[in-house]
Amino acid sequence: MSSSRRTTTTMRIPPFFRRLFKFTSMDFETAIWEMTHLIIAPKKVFRNIYYHKQTKNSYHRADPAFTYLLSLFLFLTGLAWGLAYADGFGRTFRVALAFVLVHFLGTSLVVSTAMYFLVGRVLGKRRQGLFGPSSGGGLGAGDEGLEFGYCFDVSIRAYLPIWTFLYVLQFLLMPLIAQDYWVSNLFGNTMYLMALSYYFVITFLGYNALPFLSRTEVLLAPIPVLVVLWLISLFTFDCATNLAPVLWCGVNLRKPV
Repeated sequence: MSSSRRTTTTMRIPPFFRRLFKFTSMDFETAIWEMTHLIIAPKKVFRNIYYHKQTKNSYHRADPAFTYLLSLFLFLTGLAWGLAYADGFGRTFRVALAFVLVHFLGTSLVVSTAMYFLVGRVLGKRRQGLFGPSSGGGLGAGDEGLEFGYCFDVSIRAYLPIWTFLYVLQFLLMPLIAQDYWVSNLFGNTMYLMALSYYFVITFLGYNALPFLSRTEVLLAPIPVLVVLWLISLFTFDCATNLAPVLWCGVNLRKPV
């Protein structure tokens, strides 16, 4: 009997997945607040994790509301890109699905997995568990470790400026930045610089908020590299017409970007 109980405890479904279809228990108001402040004041978003740690004993926010909202926004954006560039409803729908499943969720899972192993090993002490504190007593009293669920939280929140700049703003300005002028190239490439730089800034803020991590400034190291690449690209490469999100969906387009 005790063995059965231990097995049940070990195989317990993480809270994030238990709440995946409980829409009434999701805090969409907080998710919208986070989306707004991730653009205008991202530090405020990660200040709340201390309160969450005290009340839930986990830095991971086991609420799929943010994931659902951003997935919905990406799906709608995908429909817009598909209607503008893809041929037919089927391919338009495939663009929307690719935006959500591959670009957003797929990329976030890959990045969060990499960060779970790399950040936890290089900048921290020990890994704690997938979606919350481990129940096996691997960490002593007062010890803290990096949770995979928190890595996923940071990854999906860092994707918001990517969506804002490269999926929404770029789509609206495409008739201007796709022109064969240096000023168009400057504006388009600058949007990519801002989006990717913001991605690393939010990633840094997310991990810097954890008190048991050190040297998190390393996570800002890609930004100077991005600036150098941006300077080079101003005279050699047009990001808007070569890296537009709709080009990475495996769908034939009826007209060039």
